Amino acid sequence: MKLFSIVGARPQFIKIAPICRAIASQNEDSQVLDDVIIHTGQHYDPSMSDIFFDELNIPKADFHLGVGSGAHGAQTGLMLQKLEELMLSQKPDMVVIYGDTNSTVAGALAAAKLHIPIAHIEAGLRSFNRKMPEEVNRIVADHISDMLLAPTPTAISNLKKENLAERTIYSGDIMHDAVIYNCKLAEEKSSILKDLSLAKKDYAIVTIHRAENTDDTERLESILTSLNEIAEDGLQLVFPIHPRTKKTISAQFPDWKPSAKLNMIEPVGYLDMLQLVGNARVALTDSGGLQKETFFLNCPCITLRDETEWVETVDGGGNIVTGVNKDKIIEAVTYWINKTEKEDVDFTAQASKAFGEGNSADRIIQAILDY
Repeated sequence: MKLFSIVGARPQFIKIAPICRAIASQNEDSQVLDDVIIHTGQHYDPSMSDIFFDELNIPKADFHLGVGSGAHGAQTGLMLQKLEELMLSQKPDMVVIYGDTNSTVAGALAAAKLHIPIAHIEAGLRSFNRKMPEEVNRIVADHISDMLLAPTPTAISNLKKENLAERTIYSGDIMHDAVIYNCKLAEEKSSILKDLSLAKKDYAIVTIHRAENTDDTERLESILTSLNEIAEDGLQLVFPIHPRTKKTISAQFPDWKPSAKLNMIEPVGYLDMLQLVGNARVALTDSGGLQKETFFLNCPCITLRDETEWVETVDGGGNIVTGVNKDKIIEAVTYWINKTEKEDVDFTAQASKAFGEGNSADRIIQAILDY
């Protein structure tokens, strides 16, 4: 059986690694599954792409489309064209898509038009904000996929409300697999804390990359002002900066300077990021994936968005959604600092209840074989 696994962005590289291991395990006795990996090139910077393949021991992509960045329509259209050509020549039995990127929706559209079955890993997420391109991608991908692999009970409920229950299978969360598998490896191999002279629980980790924040001057300015104020109050911040965010700050705020305790660094690999998150006092982020990683690693989270698709992290007590209001952000930072001074936070039980026990990849591969 030939699978086409379509990836193109950092979160998808993390998600495909457990699937590759599960497929290798399935193929130990005989070659049951032929997994063809297609890298669209949506993330093309080596710091956002190559390092993840190397660290996570992901097989080299069989095809690299080299699409690169661009406006949503142009990028998705070029992916669609190239993926259709590849599917026609390679004739996969099933296309596997991950998450909510332009690579996801392009893969779904190409396969649907060629009547190739589609399995969507991480189906059913909803922020209920269609201004987010990711939300549009999720909805389209779910409604044209044949198998919806839902990571949480909330995702199953969302799909049921959209009359998609018959296609839905509970899989658990694939990123939970990845964190469980790699956190010990990160402790052994990563030297990031030493390299940055960081003491455990003595700093906060920051990531900003969502278009809703980086493309809105007022929102970005509020975030940057908040970060500087937090740093000036004494909490060291480590900010691995996304290339697009760095470019936007330089263009929109050429005179802005980070506080002395706001340490802006180049993007880091997955193992380094696990170490940074797992040892941080608190995280401030607009990333969907990082909200979960903080939860899995018992790091308090502050989400710099107006809503979250990962409501389980909020309901489980590990995440505060503040938007970009400076007063709310600083209030949340103060809350987490005070709380962690009094007690160690532990979200392990809530994470397992909501996201599964870390065997999602095996469940997904079995569901594909059953299909």
